[in-house]
Amino acid sequence: MDNREFLLVVRDSFKKFLETGSRSNEKLKILHGAISKDLQSRLGSDYHVQSLGVGNGKEIKIDGRYIDKAVDITIMKNNEPIAGIGVKFVMQNYSQNSNNYFENMLGETANIRCANIPYFQIFIIPDRLPYYKNDGTFQKWEEFTVHNSQKYLTLSRDNVETSVHTPTKTLLFVIHLPEIQGVVRDKKDYVEYYSHCNNMSFHESETPFGKFSSAVIYNDYEDFARKVVHYIEFL
Repeated sequence: MDNREFLLVVRDSFKKFLETGSRSNEKLKILHGAISKDLQSRLGSDYHVQSLGVGNGKEIKIDGRYIDKAVDITIMKNNEPIAGIGVKFVMQNYSQNSNNYFENMLGETANIRCANIPYFQIFIIPDRLPYYKNDGTFQKWEEFTVHNSQKYLTLSRDNVETSVHTPTKTLLFVIHLPEIQGVVRDKKDYVEYYSHCNNMSFHESETPFGKFSSAVIYNDYEDFARKVVHYIEFL
């Protein structure tokens, strides 16, 4: 799966989100399943990749250092988990949860890596996304800005060998959706627009967020997948 194919998968996951809502895991089956199948093809038959959307369609629980954790994507060898990947696709109300997303990522990474299991992360977000009030009324457009990316720039400079809270490798993928032409008053308007948007295409964001160091890969799924596979094959 190259970047173009990855963007098509992200688009299909977004479309499923529009159909089924934020509480459904149907969108995750598409996204997690496609990534798992790609990694499986890259790793070969000596490994087994498990997630929603592939195999028995279930996540595997990995024994962490402090708590057991159901992991989005688990790589197995000889029926034992040898690596995990956490995947997050944010589609709305980012600012109120932005620090929580990041802190939770660090916490779950430390829990798994302290159990001597490599742990990778994928974080996907549009560069412009809606913010809703509790009643579903549209309040404003949010942007994923240079300010938001600063913590990922800092993360990218971490030494992953000594910082167990830092993912073994992180993919930050910022996407650009077609601009909405018209007024958005609530979630229904947003869903209606994109549900009927012909030839909806997703692109990598062109916003310059800075130069990321080696711990974070920016907007390059193919490079991320190659490095995940390379790391796992040398365990």
